[in-house]
Order: sequence, then C-alpha cells, then structure tokens
Amino acid sequence: MQEHPFAEYTRALCKDPKLFHDLEEHEAEAAIAMVLRGEVDPIQLGAFLLLLLRRKGETGAELAGFVRAAKSVLAIPDDAMVPDLNWPSYADRHCQQPWFVLSTLLLASEGIKVLMHGIEGHASTPAALARLGIHPCGSLTEAAGQLRSSNFAYIRLRDFCPELERLFQLRPLLGVRTAVNNISRDINPLGGPAQIQSVFHPPYRPLHQEIAIRLGQPHVAIFKGIGGEAQRSPLKECTVATVIDGEAAEEFRAPRLAERMETTYQWRAEDLDLRHPASLWAGELDNPIAEQAVIATAAGQAEGGRPGRQDRAGGGDGRGLVALPPADAVPPVTGRLTSA
Repeated sequence: MQEHPFAEYTRALCKDPKLFHDLEEHEAEAAIAMVLRGEVDPIQLGAFLLLLLRRKGETGAELAGFVRAAKSVLAIPDDAMVPDLNWPSYADRHCQQPWFVLSTLLLASEGIKVLMHGIEGHASTPAALARLGIHPCGSLTEAAGQLRSSNFAYIRLRDFCPELERLFQLRPLLGVRTAVNNISRDINPLGGPAQIQSVFHPPYRPLHQEIAIRLGQPHVAIFKGIGGEAQRSPLKECTVATVIDGEAAEEFRAPRLAERMETTYQWRAEDLDLRHPASLWAGELDNPIAEQAVIATAAGQAEGGRPGRQDRAGGGDGRGLVALPPADAVPPVTGRLTSA
C-alpha cells in the first residue's frame, strides 16, 4: 500500500519523543491546505488536530502557516474595501451578553470601518446584530460593499471560508477545541491594517503576537476578554499585548470605573435576552456597567480624539489601533449610547 501524502506531517509530529519536530511554517501551510481541499482521511485529520497538535500545543509558525493556507482559499474581490479594523468573534460558548457589538457600531459611527466575522454560539453575535437591524453578509464582496456604505459589516465563517467552518463542526465529535479556534481568530479576510483579538487564557497572548509578526499584520491588540470575546470589563485592569509594525509590547489599561471596584457584576448571570443590546443602544435600557464596557472596549481601539469624542470611541491618550477620521468625514448614523 502506498503511503498517503499527508503521512509525512503526522509522522513529523508523532515520532519518538526525541525525533519528532514541530512543523515549519511552510509545512504547516501545505498540511492545512490539504485538509481544506478535502484530501485527508478522517483518521489522519483526527490525529492531526487532536492527538498531535492539541496534545503538544501549536506553535506560532504552525498557526501562521495554517492561516496563510486558509486565506489562500478565500474569494476576495479585486476592488474590496479594506476595513480599518478586523474584529473576529469566535467564542461560541460564552454565556454573556455580546455588548461588544455596540463597541463596533460606536467605532463605525465615528467613521472607522469595522469588519466582524465569526460563528454562532450561546449568546449569538449575529442574533444580537439582527436585533439592531444588521444581517450577515453572504460573501466578502457583499461585506466590502457594506463597509463602503455603512462602515460596518458582519460575515459568518461559513459564508467566506466554509472549508474551515466544517472543521469547527468536529468539536462535538472530538469533545474539545482544536487549532481551528486559533486559526479563525487570526484570519484577516479583507486585510485590515488593525486587528483586535481576545483570548480566554492569558498565556495565548504571546502566541498570537508571534503569529501577527509572522503574517506581517501591522497593528494588533490582544487581551483577555469577557467570555473569550473582545469585550473589556470596566471594573478591572487589562493587560493588552500589542504588535505595532513588527514590534511586540504590552500595555496596561486601568479600570474605567476605578471608584466602583468593590462592585461585583455577574457577567455569567446576565439575562441573555438578545433584545438588550439594541435597547441599550437606543437608550432604553439602564445598565451602567454594560454601557461602560461598550465604551471601554471601543476606546481601546481608537487612538487620539477630538473634543467631545474621547468618551465615545477614543480614549484621548494617543493609544489604540486606529485613528479617528476628521469630524466632517463621519457619515450620519442612527442609534447612539445615551452617554456617548
């Protein structure tokens, strides 16, 4: 029986402990490309994703190669509008309200173009957006057009990379997350110069910094968000791992509500009625903690600020991933936080 072409990658990872080696970036790219093309036997795929990569832990080189392979299968329009900020949303098991969707709209209302992409989960991002009148785009071409017209677009993974979405569907079969969760967080479908990422476990911050540097991603901010999503708690300090033009660093962000640190807000006990984010956006819901979470999350991504805008999308301290555009360049929008 002739050896399967994919066997060289499982052999590299599964040899004797003294002989195995991590995949080089080009090897990882070739391996996941075979997976995405459906050229791998299910037994090999399970061994690769679960027994090998998850057990040993993926390296930055491996994940960077995986992301390159995934991006190579995307149908990216030639004249696509490039977003200012790429925002992945893949914490499918978080059990909190997705207030962060309002942070993206707050940035969009200030003229910053935001592309959000992800999958559906318990407190579904697309369902919350639907309550705000925003529906998923069916393709990257449609997403680019929506960015051009309204500064914000959401697209599901299955609508721009169904090959990767199919790997997500293996979780119930395998019982655990795999490298796919990390790959999806690092994909930047339309090549936005800035990217926000949230991790559930802080030790993953330097891993994603390495991936960003390997991929040549200009600006990245990575932090431990609520429930694994890119949402800051205004009641706690936040360490943000950054990459700015190839240089890795860390920043410390103080609590936004320092005087209320004694307050205990039970994020996991939130009512998951997905009408609440829309109600907060319309000024019909009184939830100061959630409101400050929205503003703090947005403020971490926008740098600088103009009079009257520091509390809406910019922190006014010169930090952040994207610069606020001139006031006269911001299109009119509907819906604002009452305190914005």
